Amino acid sequence: MGRMSELKDRLRADLTTAIKARDEVASSTLRMVLTAITNAEVAGKEARELTDEDVLGVLTSEGKKRREAAEAFDSAGRQSQADKERAESAVIAGYLPEQLSIEEIAVLVADAIASTGAAEQGMRGIGPVMGVLNAKIKGRADGGVVAAEVRRQLG
Repeated sequence: MGRMSELKDRLRADLTTAIKARDEVASSTLRMVLTAITNAEVAGKEARELTDEDVLGVLTSEGKKRREAAEAFDSAGRQSQADKERAESAVIAGYLPEQLSIEEIAVLVADAIASTGAAEQGMRGIGPVMGVLNAKIKGRADGGVVAAEVRRQLG
């Protein structure tokens, strides 16, 4: 079998550290993330080891869930729940690559549109443009934000 994920090893080691330090937020967040990784490993027809890239995918979606939950709790006026979700999101963010700014995303989108010739295709060009971008942006920006920028530039 291939190389185990170094990122997963780091998450496990950090969980042990957090438990010893009695860091409730970090230990509960890392426990949930590791559970999500395990679930992803057994989700397919055959159990498999996740690569670092797969683990980043899990971390990205877990972080997004926390951010969305925080916004929902904010709107419901449940501040302490929102704060808890944000604290968990911050723990997860520590394992993700530096996030791209909207300006950086706009430049990458413009480049992808130019390289795929999508400008002539209008909205039909979204697929190929997203294909080019997904490889470049993986884990460094929210897919929804990227897709919105693609639509803005193609529209």
